[in-house]
Amino acid sequence: MTTLERLNGWKETGIISAAQHEILRTLVHKERFSVFVEINAFLYIGVLALVGGLGWTVQTYFNSLGDTFILAALSLILAACLTYCFSKAPAYSNLETESPNLVLDYVIYLACLVFSVELSYLEFRFEILRDHWPNYLLFSTATFFGLAYRFDNRFVLSLALSSLAGWFGIRVSRFEFIKSEQLQLAGLLYATVVALAGAGLFQRRLKKHFFETYLHVAANAAFVALVSGIASEQHPLIFFAMLIGLSGLSILMGIRFRRFAFVVYGTIYGYIGLSIELLRSARELAPVLAYFILTGIAVIALIAKLARRLGRTA
Repeated sequence: MTTLERLNGWKETGIISAAQHEILRTLVHKERFSVFVEINAFLYIGVLALVGGLGWTVQTYFNSLGDTFILAALSLILAACLTYCFSKAPAYSNLETESPNLVLDYVIYLACLVFSVELSYLEFRFEILRDHWPNYLLFSTATFFGLAYRFDNRFVLSLALSSLAGWFGIRVSRFEFIKSEQLQLAGLLYATVVALAGAGLFQRRLKKHFFETYLHVAANAAFVALVSGIASEQHPLIFFAMLIGLSGLSILMGIRFRRFAFVVYGTIYGYIGLSIELLRSARELAPVLAYFILTGIAVIALIAKLARRLGRTA
């Protein structure tokens, strides 16, 4: 049997999708193939490396460079990025808007990261807000949301949701009835707010394709909060019951709407929570290792089976 025949068989049985089959077929025939993903990865890593270098330089040499030079340089980079983006981007639309080129998405992402560095430096050097410094996170959240919707950029939307998570956690942790080390409630409330906000914007037809990003963030926040609750000593059974329910819902909805990531979320987080509960009183190492080996294989097999099922129904 030739390699191409094997690929055709895998496609028919649902082991690989039609898109994966086409990519592998071009490799077998030594045809041209896209390096779009690789280029995006290099651009993303390059932006992070550049901003990391800027942050390190500012932190290390701020005494010799001076506040005026550092703020002027950061402002100049920010202004240049925004000028380029506004001059190249198409007009705003509530619908999904394709970027005119590959660079623009990463330039606006760079602008947002530089903006964060500049705000951090301002507070570090001048302590403008002092005890109210979390308001920087709220201001950044609003700015990032605006830029994400203006330029139709999921990277920036993720930054906005991350900034909101930071602000939300800090605000909730300041209530007297919540200890700073126990933020399960903050995580669940944040997940609820994000999911409802995404659903509301989806209903209003504002960048409907962003809805899945909201769901990804909300799902992970809720799962992490519930797993953390199971690992704690306060009401672990309640958190465990909520985790199992959410895991089942995530798997069912993932299968129904053919969103494999949510199937994986439900399976992995459910497995982690179940393992914590089952091994809570375990003391010997050998049974624990045997458990993880056997159940780990079973979980991988389950995920592979679900992947094939989604592949056949896609």
